[in-house]
Amino acid sequence: MASQLQFGRLRGLRAKLLRRYEHRPLVSCLSGLYGCRWRRYERSCTEPGECCCNKLEGVSFVLLVVAFCLTLVFLYFWGQAKNDYNDFDWFNFGNLGFWFPWSVVLLVIAAAFFTYVTVLMLLAVCLLSEGQKLYLHWSHKIGILMSLIFSIGATAVLSDLWSKEWMTLLLSFQVTAPYLHVGGVLLATALAWPIALHFFRMNSRVRRALIIGVYLTILSALYLVPLGLYSPCIKEDGILGPAPTLIGHRGAPMLAPENTMMSFEKAVETGSEGLETDVTISSDGVPFLMHDHTLQRTTNIHEIFPNRTDDPAAMFTWAELESLNAGAWFLSHDPFGTAGSLGADERLQAGKQSVCSLRGFLQLAARKDKQVIFDLYRPPRGHPYRDTWMQRTLEVIQNESSIHSSQVLWLPSDLRSLVQEMDPELQQTSGSRLPLEELQRNHIVKLNLHYSSMSTQLVSEYAAANITTNLYVISQTWLYSLAWCSGVHSVTTNAPQLLSTMSAPLFLMVTAQLQRVLDVYCYCYNHPVKTRWRERGLAFCSGSKITMDNGTYSKFKTEMSDIWSVSSVNSQAEKILNLPTVTEH
Repeated sequence: MASQLQFGRLRGLRAKLLRRYEHRPLVSCLSGLYGCRWRRYERSCTEPGECCCNKLEGVSFVLLVVAFCLTLVFLYFWGQAKNDYNDFDWFNFGNLGFWFPWSVVLLVIAAAFFTYVTVLMLLAVCLLSEGQKLYLHWSHKIGILMSLIFSIGATAVLSDLWSKEWMTLLLSFQVTAPYLHVGGVLLATALAWPIALHFFRMNSRVRRALIIGVYLTILSALYLVPLGLYSPCIKEDGILGPAPTLIGHRGAPMLAPENTMMSFEKAVETGSEGLETDVTISSDGVPFLMHDHTLQRTTNIHEIFPNRTDDPAAMFTWAELESLNAGAWFLSHDPFGTAGSLGADERLQAGKQSVCSLRGFLQLAARKDKQVIFDLYRPPRGHPYRDTWMQRTLEVIQNESSIHSSQVLWLPSDLRSLVQEMDPELQQTSGSRLPLEELQRNHIVKLNLHYSSMSTQLVSEYAAANITTNLYVISQTWLYSLAWCSGVHSVTTNAPQLLSTMSAPLFLMVTAQLQRVLDVYCYCYNHPVKTRWRERGLAFCSGSKITMDNGTYSKFKTEMSDIWSVSSVNSQAEKILNLPTVTEH
């Protein structure tokens, strides 16, 4: 008898869940947008026990779900790769021969496809919730296929060319994972009602078990995800170290043409403690600053020497290099989208920049008391200084500039032992993660690594051996925050004007503050409830009786009214919990 009663209640619950009040205007709009079926006779409802669509439409819905997941992954992947957009655009410039902001175009296309697929997903879920059979218009099917082809193709190409970006994706989870987790839980919660409807609609036990099994598996995985989350920005109070010092990557390339005197002056003005550059030697033995092996990207060589645009930069004399303009390209290409922020005088100054010599660069660093680090390119075959390039560079440092050798972070690994003999005061720097014994044997005092190598354990291990760590190139605030929390000593950046303004890492979570927030929340939640219970004459302590006289109760009620006034709730909570004032960053 009891089992029959429970079965009857279950059937009654199922009937209530399956009861439909058709919202005709809403259903008409949903069907029209999803399947171009605007008239009522073109639509059909699903009956209990029936499937929501035929096999073809079922495949289309599965492809829609797959397209949603892939476009979401790619959009997130490319959005987090913003730190390296400039490298991507210049890579395309080198292959295509002309400048265009391809990175932004790719981001816009990815966002458009994701928005389109997301709208179709919402329409499908709403139609299923209204008990309608799915019918996807052929034009949307083509759109889904295009989004799939784009997501898969773009991900494959970028994975092949920029495999390091996947490390950036993994690093980003140390910042975004808590927010992504909350979003996933909210999405799973929102889908609970449509899934429950279809669970009760189906008569097949196998389909029911499949639906509820998949949903519960996903839900369980979401609730287990926090066990694997890690972030160096979750710290005990007082453990956070000083902010990493900034090294201007080719100066301040967002504010001036790279590797020019104006760029390095801007880097110093915006708080850089060090300057980074690239050194090449001219055919007549003058070391100068140039990142690329040719002069096409950052000079007007196509105007001055149109027949030598593909020649190596090292095969030009210093007089020829001085005749080139090294700043006009910055204003015309605007590689970072920041040239518009320059004033009229700054634009005029930028447009007149010339190729900078190593001597001029070192003199500026000596005047400003800044450290320098540079890559040194060996001249090509047939160059007069092919075999004496290292000695020529050391001559400039020691004899032709006023910089002290201890200000130079010597990065080139070639002939390191010879360089140490010639100038033992140079700070030997390694660009590779070598065994600790080898680093100490070569007297390495600093590591210069790509930011994808960021690791709290790695930094601490090298720091214990008195070897500091510099990461390049970090220009986004979230990456700089991770480096700060990981204990990195310095970073090379394109944006010293941005990172120098940060007073604390983003997303820094101090465990003591988290506990205090919970304490305040519990206090703010429990005390008003207890007050209401008292007003109703209810005991809020189980297993005990509470007796209050009117005088005590009146006094308590007056005090609680003062405490829970909107203007004084925060100060009273701090007073009661003895909390320090929390400043939001």
